Amino acid sequence: MADSGDSVSVDMESVSFAGKEHIVKTGSGSVSVAVFGDQDKPALITYPDLALNYMSCFQGLFFCPEAFSLLLHNFCIYHISPPGHELLQLGAAVAGPDEPSLSVDDLADQIAEILDYFGVGAVMCLGVTAGAYILSLFAMKYSQRVMGLILVSPLCKAPSWTEWLYNKVMSNLLYMCGMCGLAKELLLMRYFSKEVRGSVDVPESDIVQSCRRLLGERQSPNVHRFLEAVNGRPDITEGLRKLKCRSLIIVGENSPFHYEALHMTSKLDRRFSALVEVQACGSMVTEEQPDAMLIPLEYFLMGYGFYRPSQPSVSPRSPLSPTSISPELFSPESMGLKLKPIKTRIQEEV
Repeated sequence: MADSGDSVSVDMESVSFAGKEHIVKTGSGSVSVAVFGDQDKPALITYPDLALNYMSCFQGLFFCPEAFSLLLHNFCIYHISPPGHELLQLGAAVAGPDEPSLSVDDLADQIAEILDYFGVGAVMCLGVTAGAYILSLFAMKYSQRVMGLILVSPLCKAPSWTEWLYNKVMSNLLYMCGMCGLAKELLLMRYFSKEVRGSVDVPESDIVQSCRRLLGERQSPNVHRFLEAVNGRPDITEGLRKLKCRSLIIVGENSPFHYEALHMTSKLDRRFSALVEVQACGSMVTEEQPDAMLIPLEYFLMGYGFYRPSQPSVSPRSPLSPTSISPELFSPESMGLKLKPIKTRIQEEV
């Protein structure tokens, strides 16, 4: 590992994605945290979406060489998995029927206890959908401990009737049938666009096949417990303007939560937030189109003095296609101390 002042050359063939796993006991249960990188560097914490852990939610992003070098060069990464969602080889314990249920406030408070355990102060946060909600709530409750928020297809409102019913169907399936085929299909519809999920004539993509296998490793009672917490979440819209950190919101245009991300952007302080919409992509941009996150991440982190070390070769997968991101993100103002908000074609209707 090079010092933080040196450039980092990353050989993706020789680097294991898995960090050192820690089981941290908190006031509301044990949590798995995988630590990757030099703990003397600033901290980046990640939190995945429902039924996922860091391997199934962030693998695509961290396997993108440029994004990997950008993040590893600047941060020590703490991958937090929801209770009971750790990797299979750790033998995740199944939540018992008399174990107390968790609320989203419990999950946010767990993060503070985890940071205390590692002796970490202020952190950068990266979360996807339900994980983005938990990190946003954490930022509201512990504002002094958050440097910035990177939110992928985030939630901020209480579930709509449609989402609540959808979640209840999935909850009942998990309770009665476990992680069955239909439960997996409902989750895959949550994560990915129709294009990569395939059809009768088009096979599903490798990332969907991989995610389907990883979902089979989840203990359904643990997923059910997390789902119940997420489905009981309150609306945190009113607290968004009080956030003191800068925020970058990235959302797939085909995400079921696309409108919610636009709503959240409209409520944030526009001087310190930016929105990126990724075309032909579902909720889990980190897996479906991870390269689309690179340039927004670079510009966002430049405002904090972070940068990506120069590399002799550039992946042919980047830079982005100009159609993937609004050109306003490339304005000179966006590269300074403040991020310019990006206008979308329907944001004025929010």
